[in-house]
Amino acid sequence: MKRIFSPIFLLLFFSSLLYFSPVFANYTLDGRYVQGGLLVGKTLPGTRIKLDKLSIQVSGQGYFVIGFDRDHAAKSQLQLIYPDGRIENKQLKIAKRDYKIQRIDNLPKRKVTPEKMDYERIRKESALVKKARNRDDKRTDYLSGWVWPVKGRISGVYGSQRILNGKPRRPHFGVDVAVPTGTLVRAPADGIVTLAHPDMFFSGGTLILDHGQHLSSSFLHLSEILVKEGDLIQQGDPIAKVGATGRVTGPHLDWRMNFHKFQIDPQLLVPPMEE
Repeated sequence: MKRIFSPIFLLLFFSSLLYFSPVFANYTLDGRYVQGGLLVGKTLPGTRIKLDKLSIQVSGQGYFVIGFDRDHAAKSQLQLIYPDGRIENKQLKIAKRDYKIQRIDNLPKRKVTPEKMDYERIRKESALVKKARNRDDKRTDYLSGWVWPVKGRISGVYGSQRILNGKPRRPHFGVDVAVPTGTLVRAPADGIVTLAHPDMFFSGGTLILDHGQHLSSSFLHLSEILVKEGDLIQQGDPIAKVGATGRVTGPHLDWRMNFHKFQIDPQLLVPPMEE
């Protein structure tokens, strides 16, 4: 005897299969799964997200970013808790990178090994930078995309181990572009100015631009800053001029990016530098 199922029964049956399916796929992630990389995601509004133990901000439209440090582990755990209570766990594989060794000589001795009188200044300036990078709201200025703040010869790259005046120091966490003093620096993406300091011990003239959701850009060694804290900036706006202030051997822009405590490689976000 042939059994006939009503349309209502079939609708309920297939709906239950969809509901109990273990594959949710209610998010997208675009970017480089590599040490120093940044991913832009989109999910259901109201979703809660964690990257390992780090809580990730999600915008009202469901946009979010996640990033990986210079020496990030080979695997990270991404957890999404959807508005209806469903939980999705995804293991992300992060590619390892090989970093260069860069030797820089003829730096002022005091800028490599500060004197005791310098440490209080360095501590206060570090606190200012930490505060400026600690903004964490739902803005999505990073959706503007990315352009080079200046164009010229790349003289230093992200992640390279620095040997300063023959002494090993911390790795370099930005990309250096060698251009003349006074070259105009333009905003690589939309943002809000959170720090505009004319002269820091190591970084000289220093500007920090927040792009939303704990993602920020820093511009170091500036000769002049053209904006003030609290200014709303659009991609391409003039924000500063290149200089040779702080710990340098010549004029250049040091562009750095931070996501929470992770250092991001800006060069992964922009097109190859034009010859």
